[in-house]
Amino acid sequence: MALPLVVTPGDPAGIGPEVAARALADLPDVNAVIAGDRAAMRPWLDRLGLPFEVVEPIGTEPIEVRALRWAVDACLEGRAAAMVTGPIHKAKLAAQGFTWPGHTGFLGHLCGVPEPVMAFVGGRVRVALVTVHLPLREVPDALTEEVVVHTVRVAAHALAGLGIEAPVVSVCGLNPHAGDEGLLGREEIDIIAPAVARCRALGIDARGPMSAEAAFLPTTPGDLIVAMYHDQGLVPLKALDFGRTVNWTLGLPIVRTSVDHGTAYDLVGTGRADPSSMREALKLAQHLTARRTRTPASA
Repeated sequence: MALPLVVTPGDPAGIGPEVAARALADLPDVNAVIAGDRAAMRPWLDRLGLPFEVVEPIGTEPIEVRALRWAVDACLEGRAAAMVTGPIHKAKLAAQGFTWPGHTGFLGHLCGVPEPVMAFVGGRVRVALVTVHLPLREVPDALTEEVVVHTVRVAAHALAGLGIEAPVVSVCGLNPHAGDEGLLGREEIDIIAPAVARCRALGIDARGPMSAEAAFLPTTPGDLIVAMYHDQGLVPLKALDFGRTVNWTLGLPIVRTSVDHGTAYDLVGTGRADPSSMREALKLAQHLTARRTRTPASA
């Protein structure tokens, strides 16, 4: 039997347990094990008649964090094929001593990867982010030529896992109108344009810097958009494709996919939580692991 996916439902008080169970019920061919709060998961599994094992890792950290550690270990040790994560509540975890601003950096830490890349795929557009969970006032200082090149390279390489071997990458500027030739800022001239030129020298079809409003136009050719900061990429992405996109962490030695939404406490118990994103995250994890098995050198 193929190795299982490890599903971490995330915050047990949020909609993660529900959407995880409902998504698994929609995909009867998925082989999975669940790592998380057993008391939160079992009622949903029992209600839907699902036989999945629930592992509740022991320890003193919040259960969401323990589950992530367990899932990463299972993937790195060859006991699981991939991990699929539900939503966590970052502020609540921070109040409990969790020092990472989200899943991505923490998973990179556990895997020994200092700069994993956050990307979103599955809908009409694909987006990778140069900076992630930063206050907006800190973004310009965080941009360097190196980090832009790293993001484009990692994302372009990862798209081979989707069967896109020579992607066209649209690289956004930071400022309105991509700086308007320096009138509205010089980050495009000093940082982003040199990074794009370096990527092109490496054989990547990178284009830009272009204004974000142009990058997201349906008439703009491209397989991937690289955005400079969180909301630049995710506001248009979610306006176009919310519920259909999957958070995919690039640059890790393991496959990790996730939902594109939060804990949604207001939806708990209402029956209105939508499992679509979790379902798509499970399907993408299956696809990526199957492709790795078939073509390990290019996945």
